[in-house]
Amino acid sequence: MFQPLFLWEYSDLRSLVLIMFLLGLCSCAPENQVTKNKDGPGSFITGKSEQGISLSKIAGIGDKNSGIGLPINALLWRASLDILSTIPLDDVDTFGGTIVTEWYQLSKTSDERIKMTAFVLDRELRADGIRAVVYVQKRVDNSWQDSGIDNEMGKQIEELILTRAREIRASGYVETTN
Repeated sequence: MFQPLFLWEYSDLRSLVLIMFLLGLCSCAPENQVTKNKDGPGSFITGKSEQGISLSKIAGIGDKNSGIGLPINALLWRASLDILSTIPLDDVDTFGGTIVTEWYQLSKTSDERIKMTAFVLDRELRADGIRAVVYVQKRVDNSWQDSGIDNEMGKQIEELILTRAREIRASGYVETTN
């Protein structure tokens, strides 16, 4: 016999919700159709065989055409690490191609400090494949205040990185390739 909803017990409501959920799932599936995927299992929710993109494809691992495992140029990456590691590193993102240093005071008596960021932008060794930004802060009283970006020092860092990348390529030694 049908009872009003407020008289049902908790276990009855839970069973009803579970049955409605299962009926909803069954109604979404195509009737009498079994999806066969030659490439492996597809989505169990949609039944489609598209598998999306895997982390190994993003990283370039296992890709026969890439030649290297990084999504960026290995020479520029290694050279950037060599040049910027003279200052303690704050953040290193291999897949994003970003290296950020900590704030560094050029001399103990200086009222200025810098923070450098290098962006490896391309998979090819080209002059526009690297970008370096140098942030500057000055001490005012006992606090540090941003004073902008030093574009000239950024260009000098880019040149140092490119020169180091050419040296690494000329030596024939790249430890970051597969």
